[in-house]
Amino acid sequence: MWGGRFAGGPSPLLDAINRSIGTDFRLWPHDVRLSKAWALALGEAGVLTREESDALQQGLDRVAQRIADGAQPVATDEDIHTMIDRLLHEEAGTVASKLHTGRSRNDQVATASRLWTIDACHRVDAAIAELQQSLLMQAETLTDAVLPAYTHLQRAQPVSGTHWLLAHFWPLSRDRTRFANAERGTSVMPLGSGAIAGSAFPVSRVLLKESLGFHAISANSIDATGDRDFVAETLFACAMTAAHCSRLAEDMILYGTSEFGFVKFGDGFSTGSSMMPQKRNPDVFELARGSGARVLGDLVSILGTIKGLPSGYSKDLQDDKRALFNAVDLLLLVLPSMAGAIAELRFEKARMRAACSSAMMATDLADYLVKKGATFREAHGAVGSLVRQAEESGIELDKLPVEAFTAAHALFGTDAREALGVDASLAARNIDGGTGPDAVQRQLTQARASLAPVDPSLGNELALR
Repeated sequence: MWGGRFAGGPSPLLDAINRSIGTDFRLWPHDVRLSKAWALALGEAGVLTREESDALQQGLDRVAQRIADGAQPVATDEDIHTMIDRLLHEEAGTVASKLHTGRSRNDQVATASRLWTIDACHRVDAAIAELQQSLLMQAETLTDAVLPAYTHLQRAQPVSGTHWLLAHFWPLSRDRTRFANAERGTSVMPLGSGAIAGSAFPVSRVLLKESLGFHAISANSIDATGDRDFVAETLFACAMTAAHCSRLAEDMILYGTSEFGFVKFGDGFSTGSSMMPQKRNPDVFELARGSGARVLGDLVSILGTIKGLPSGYSKDLQDDKRALFNAVDLLLLVLPSMAGAIAELRFEKARMRAACSSAMMATDLADYLVKKGATFREAHGAVGSLVRQAEESGIELDKLPVEAFTAAHALFGTDAREALGVDASLAARNIDGGTGPDAVQRQLTQARASLAPVDPSLGNELALR
């Protein structure tokens, strides 16, 4: 495509480092699609005759069929664009040489990459929704379950099992909003920008935009060919999703240990040990946890690449697809696997409730005093002294004698121990977003509604509907 400028052929080492078709081959449906749109636009602009435009579009259809049927690159195919160009010459003849009129591989690859990324955002969104559906299904079975919530990995307060699982549902909703926003940011068409200065032929970019389904047209040809913000934004959405999957996985791994015993793993998404017959290992969750680091690396690599580039296109950007494809491919493995693993979990409700000791209702006991007229700081100190006495005596807080309560604060009555009940603690927290039974039912309704397709114009308000 560029050999006329040079007296000799390239070094084999250059061919080896420059050849990207092993990575960008998957862009072929999008490259064919944009090439057909370009052939149509050239015809509409009078650059090609109607017959030439039709011949190119029909030839591209035949190229697409050949690739779909298994056509493979040859040694001279530097990238998917040169492969399609070669095949088009075989299918359409010399008119194929006219297709590249007014365009560059710079705006061509930027356009194909954006089309691929738009499709990827939709596929990842569907996979996230599938994981959310599994979480929601399990959450609906845990409305009568209670377990400790943890801060600093220390038992803090009792919460509804539904409330705990939905704490992993809402980050995924935010991820879907991020992918919807990334898709909209990606949907800006660079085609027509040429190499850097814009096409010299009067093609209608509006026609191109409409035929390819973009939301907008790039405003500046220099920016359009060198812009990879859409890759970084999509990778950020991928990295956040992977981080949320990692945190969900960590809870399941931890709660599935014998020490916690809150969760039992199913057969379909667990592995055994080659040595220890008793083992049931949560490999899916461990691999999901590890994937967070890999996707983070992809994000860092693209940010490191683009932060030092001059304006316009540089060959460094060839690596953008390696990072993007790797992150999306990984998520499209992790998300469905986690959805399957979550769906077959069994929760040990009795074990979960038994882990809620009376000391976890210490805040409720302080609230009891506040309702009687004490300040919270005063109540905090009184209850803290009771907790210390229970620890020193080796008994639960609710097993302290009545005298201990009245000695700690004069406002404690004979009903003080009632504040140390798990169900009473939950029932007191029916504030929106809280773990009370009524609040949790409202939250379930919100969760079901949020599984509708994400409208990016709603932004973060989606999670509040």
